[in-house]
Amino acid sequence: MGKNKLKKFADMATYHCVFQFPWNVLDSGECPMRGKWRSDYFHNDNPLVLELGCGKGEYAVGLGQRFPHKNYIGVDIKGARMWTGAKMVEEQGMPNVAFLRTSIEIIDRMFAPGEVSEIWITFPDPQMRKVNKRLTSTRFLANYRKILTDGGIVHLKTDSPFLYTYTHALVELNGLPVDIGTADLYHSGLADDILEIKTHYEKQWLERGLTIKYIKFHLPQAGELQEPDIEIPHDTYRSYNRGYIEMPQHLQPGDAEAPHD
Repeated sequence: MGKNKLKKFADMATYHCVFQFPWNVLDSGECPMRGKWRSDYFHNDNPLVLELGCGKGEYAVGLGQRFPHKNYIGVDIKGARMWTGAKMVEEQGMPNVAFLRTSIEIIDRMFAPGEVSEIWITFPDPQMRKVNKRLTSTRFLANYRKILTDGGIVHLKTDSPFLYTYTHALVELNGLPVDIGTADLYHSGLADDILEIKTHYEKQWLERGLTIKYIKFHLPQAGELQEPDIEIPHDTYRSYNRGYIEMPQHLQPGDAEAPHD
């Protein structure tokens, strides 16, 4: 492990806003903060919002700056990434933003039923070959139900036509209420000060000429969730961390969008 990562991990261990729990604690039961985030850390009853797969944490920080009457927790398994956002929170003394280093697969051990009001999923790996690893799959939505209020909100912001098409189809199949759905956010007229918060990687996608997709839907507790049985073309490019392949094709009006390998 490089010295820079070691320094970041050392810094994070001193940050008041960062929570990291040893696996043996979680493996033997639930997170000590479960059901107590507002009372024991934020010290208020404001709505709790998660950013899952938060990376550097820019979205959690940006939202926290714009909405001081909501509480935000950025969640990621990669501690060295979230150091950027955590450092900003510590330096600015932001009382409504925290970070949790853990796997999203065990998110229900971290939060109590109904403890969370909204979930943001920003630019996740689309996992085109593994349905059960997609952060908007029925497997993950079932876990989100365990912690969300009934009808809680899920936001997906992505560069991936594949993941957007898949999520849109899943939401439609299951009759989940949709507030907003667009395949080209910044040319839709829908972007506002919330949606215009841009992560490090989002800026790079935009520089490459990619369109940003966004869908905001509600997740009721009732009803069995089903996976859409459709064929979706794979993206014609890969994420930065997997290496450059090629620019996505430019579509003509009326063409079906070739919704990363």
